[in-house]
Amino acid sequence: MANSSAYQSKQPDENGNIHWSQQENAIWSELYHRQISLLPGRACQQYLDGLTLLDLPENRIPQLSEIDSVLESTTGWRTAPVPALINFSSFFALLADKQFPVANFIRSREEFDYLQEPDIFHEVFGHCPLLTNPAFAHFTHTYGKLGLAASKEERIYLARLYWFTVEFGLVNTVEGQRIYGGGILSSPGETCYALESNAPLKVPMNPLDVLRTPYRIDIMQPLYYELASFDDLFTLAESDIMKLVQQAMKLGLHAPLFEIAPKQAS
Repeated sequence: MANSSAYQSKQPDENGNIHWSQQENAIWSELYHRQISLLPGRACQQYLDGLTLLDLPENRIPQLSEIDSVLESTTGWRTAPVPALINFSSFFALLADKQFPVANFIRSREEFDYLQEPDIFHEVFGHCPLLTNPAFAHFTHTYGKLGLAASKEERIYLARLYWFTVEFGLVNTVEGQRIYGGGILSSPGETCYALESNAPLKVPMNPLDVLRTPYRIDIMQPLYYELASFDDLFTLAESDIMKLVQQAMKLGLHAPLFEIAPKQAS
């Protein structure tokens, strides 16, 4: 997790609303329209169903209260406004309380196509639609509770599970491979690359292997793990994940499929 950010989250007013500028709303609109055109035939149906439920505005950044009203009525979740970056303890504590952290800033024009930090577009467009789904919501809640109780070393292993599921997961469907990871679904380049490029490996989900797989945050992913079905997230949440973490710690990491970059491989 990065230690500093060039962005500052905007503060809500007395009614909990953020006053976004015309330029910030324009960036949201362009990101939204670019990404929404790529989703048919690529995003999983559970995500598309959630996107319909949220009914995100096309031409302005939504208020978090608008997101909360849908999440609370479907799975009991809500969003939590946070600074641009938070530590692991705060992150896990929020998830354990069914609160999904959302930083109240949007990327600049200079970083329009790629941003390492999670901005409001990534968090709301990429992740919040699936928080309306019971299996995904249960997995994320369970993950938060496990992370909150885990040691510092265990959290590093758990971070890989989150990365290869919530952020960069694929799922098998009767129509073919589909995307459910928010890190892919909020990125136009990776949305096409993940399904249509022959460069990355795509392998069946094996939780123990996932926990042992290094990743980098600043490259197109060389490897994706695919669920056999979306409901496998619920099954995974009900398994003994921490036992698998202990096994992974004993076995050690797989060899990375990328060049190691200092402070960017986990």
